[in-house]
Amino acid sequence: MLPLVALVGRPNVGKSTLFNALTRSRDALVADQPGVTRDRQYGICRLLDQPFFVIDTGGLTDESEGLAGLTSAQSRLAVQESDVVALVVDARDGLLASDLSILQEIRRANKRMLLLVNKTDGLDIDTSMAEFASLGIAEMFAVAASHQRGLHPVLEAIGKYLPEVEPGQSEAEIDPGRMRLAVVGRPNVGKSTLVNRLLGEDRVIVSEVAGTTRDPIAVDLDRDGKRYRLIDTAGIRRRARVEEAVEKFSVLKTLQSIESAEVVICMLDAREGVTDQDATVLGQVLESGRGLVIALNKWDGLDAYQREQCKADVQRKLAFVEYAQVLTLSAKHGSGLAELFRAIHRTHASSTRQFSTSELTRALEAAYEALQPPVVRGHVAKLRYAHPGGSNPPTVVIHGSRVSTLPQSYKRYLENFFRRRFKLVGTPLRLEFRVGDNPYEGKKNALSDRQVQRRKRLIRHVKRR
Repeated sequence: MLPLVALVGRPNVGKSTLFNALTRSRDALVADQPGVTRDRQYGICRLLDQPFFVIDTGGLTDESEGLAGLTSAQSRLAVQESDVVALVVDARDGLLASDLSILQEIRRANKRMLLLVNKTDGLDIDTSMAEFASLGIAEMFAVAASHQRGLHPVLEAIGKYLPEVEPGQSEAEIDPGRMRLAVVGRPNVGKSTLVNRLLGEDRVIVSEVAGTTRDPIAVDLDRDGKRYRLIDTAGIRRRARVEEAVEKFSVLKTLQSIESAEVVICMLDAREGVTDQDATVLGQVLESGRGLVIALNKWDGLDAYQREQCKADVQRKLAFVEYAQVLTLSAKHGSGLAELFRAIHRTHASSTRQFSTSELTRALEAAYEALQPPVVRGHVAKLRYAHPGGSNPPTVVIHGSRVSTLPQSYKRYLENFFRRRFKLVGTPLRLEFRVGDNPYEGKKNALSDRQVQRRKRLIRHVKRR
């Protein structure tokens, strides 16, 4: 495994900004308010010859209850699993009692430690560093994470402490070729509970408070010989209820996670049925063209009548994503997970299937023979051949004449025919229609000398009359 470097400190000292600077990304949400980061966020720093993992953590506090307590517990886990701990402090606030408390925790963990004095831009560096010299940490660095200043000496110091990695191991972890699965849904439907259940540990914070997850958290999972990358995302609420800027950025990152995924697991609360917001989230997945599995969570808490009502509700309200597989599970108790992964693999196989031009053309001919398009203004559209136009989602490009006259009903017929023919499940199918070029358009036949003379005789004959 790649070495781990944890960024630890009290809230709002710039850990997430530093994380983004080291990983050359914008994966961590950044805002000028405490408590934005909650779960551990992992990223890879490639600025040294040897890559390493950077862990962004939430602010460490003395609280043991509520979200603050859960966030601190995640930070302590990061300290325990790391090889090097970087204690981040705020130069503008100076040395506080909470900084001393965190320092004592790190020392009890017996970890290699660096001190990063952040937000030194605009300050006298010598004066700022003097206050923290009393901590007795040999490796102290003044940085300005927001301007990416002072990072080079930090990287050199980290490089001295990193354990050696076997040749080839780092490349395998950086590009592992894992199937990317995004878990999305409304707030508090059980997304984080499902991720923790699959991992077998409390990797992400689970709370009854809606909106607990803010950053999309990507974690690796190995199951039954297959490799996955799970992305736990923030819940998407109705736009009218989204007021804080932090939540707006969380929703934006969730939408980006959908775009980057190969299969999306959309979780619904079976106790509440299908809400308008569920339909909105599914609409976002449909628009992205990603493979889709719909999971009805908290199924174990329903009686027989409620289950029948929920199934009817799904069938009535989710007809626009009828291609998706719908299954039931309990993230809390772990029931239904085997069927979930079977559905994921069926969906992934369909969404990434590669077609040949010949098999698509044969399917198009069979569909055309079974049902021809309707007559429009005395003409019938001719469909000549088809070829693949991409995957995830599968795209079929159909060439013909007068394809602009095809009604929407016939296009749906073709989509359903292709879906049945190739047994596609869990993925949208996109059809593109193109008009074949007329090879004689704009061309004029050149007349021979004999034809020119004949044309002149005809013109003279017409003029005499």
